[in-house]
Amino acid sequence: MEQSDFDLQHQNRSVESRIVAALEKISQAFRVLLWQESREFSLTPTQVQVLIFLLHHSEEKRKVSYLADEFNMTKATISDTVKALTQKGLIAKAYEPEDTRSYIIYLTEKGREIASETSFFTREIHAPIDQLHADDKENLLLSLLNIIRHLNKAGIITIQRMCMTCAHYQVSDRGQKHFCTLLNQKLEVTDIRIDCPEYEMKA
Repeated sequence: MEQSDFDLQHQNRSVESRIVAALEKISQAFRVLLWQESREFSLTPTQVQVLIFLLHHSEEKRKVSYLADEFNMTKATISDTVKALTQKGLIAKAYEPEDTRSYIIYLTEKGREIASETSFFTREIHAPIDQLHADDKENLLLSLLNIIRHLNKAGIITIQRMCMTCAHYQVSDRGQKHFCTLLNQKLEVTDIRIDCPEYEMKA
């Protein structure tokens, strides 16, 4: 019979369950840090995440429908977030001439300042990663990418723009060699991206 990763007797006998439990603890840390950052600016964690996303992504991704898929939320929820951020003067809308119902979202100067500052909420998570040996960093990155790819295939995480799910990505020798056909070059593990601007979904 399958046992829960949170059953301590099972967990303490299972390396896999302890890894899952550790990842869950890290996810708690992300939530705590995001809440701390959002409270400082009288925002919600979702509002902060949207601001950070808008700061670092291109126009075609700065639309309600894309944001809804990105954050696994309904369009209505994202629309409410956009409305709140607009009222706070942190974003503005630019309607498209060919379709006045569709618009691109832009950060205002104030919104850009807050997005830039809050985007460093991960400092405390980044700190211990800095201390890892280079080989450990590579192994950790590759392991996490494989977990994300599985979650994407399972339909739990929707949008992914990482190399492993890109049309330009090729892998050989039992997953040991990585290649990008767009760049026409071999990729080291440290070259593999989790969010690539040139990403193209596989057909």
